[in-house]
Amino acid sequence: MKYGESLFDIAYLVFAIVMGILILRRRKDRAGILMGSAVLVLGCGDAFHLVPRVLNYFIESDFTFFLGMGKLVTSLTMTLFYFLMYYLYLCVYGETENRSLTRAVFVCTALRVLLCLMPQNHWFRNESTVLWGVLRNIPFLALGGIIIRLFYLKREAVPVLRHVWLLVTLSFLFYIPVAFVANLLPILGMLMLPKTVCYMILIWVFRRYAEAPEAL
Repeated sequence: MKYGESLFDIAYLVFAIVMGILILRRRKDRAGILMGSAVLVLGCGDAFHLVPRVLNYFIESDFTFFLGMGKLVTSLTMTLFYFLMYYLYLCVYGETENRSLTRAVFVCTALRVLLCLMPQNHWFRNESTVLWGVLRNIPFLALGGIIIRLFYLKREAVPVLRHVWLLVTLSFLFYIPVAFVANLLPILGMLMLPKTVCYMILIWVFRRYAEAPEAL
């Protein structure tokens, strides 16, 4: 299992980081910059968690601190990813910014970051109670819900992006059991694999948009 999971994790990180760089090189407009930046934030953030996880399989050492810190960094960068997705939505679809909606996005993002930074999460001991797992994910789920709804409403406007809402929805459906009860049922951690596949498909969709916008 450790070899298969490790190869998958490394392949995902390389894929995400390379795709983010390619998108930024291909598109110099605001949409391309937002897409490429979001992908790089996702890939680089996940590296803080996945690299220690892979090393932990093969090196006899205590990685508790690095695994916990990696989870903290990943939690923050995933939040930033969806924050950027909101502005990507406004840019791609030419929507006028709604102040109430923008305020909701900022509030959800700020609450998520604040709750993630609270010492009660015990990140550096790589421990977390179910209560704090639920608390810090409430604003994150709200932020994800906003993104899902926005991209769903515009699903027919740009054909290549029509499944973005579905991929985000599936990623959250796989993520929720892990975030809420994986401490009680560790086997649920396996759901992070299909969640990561959803992100890889989403990254590929962004790459297609960046490569052939004139055909969309």
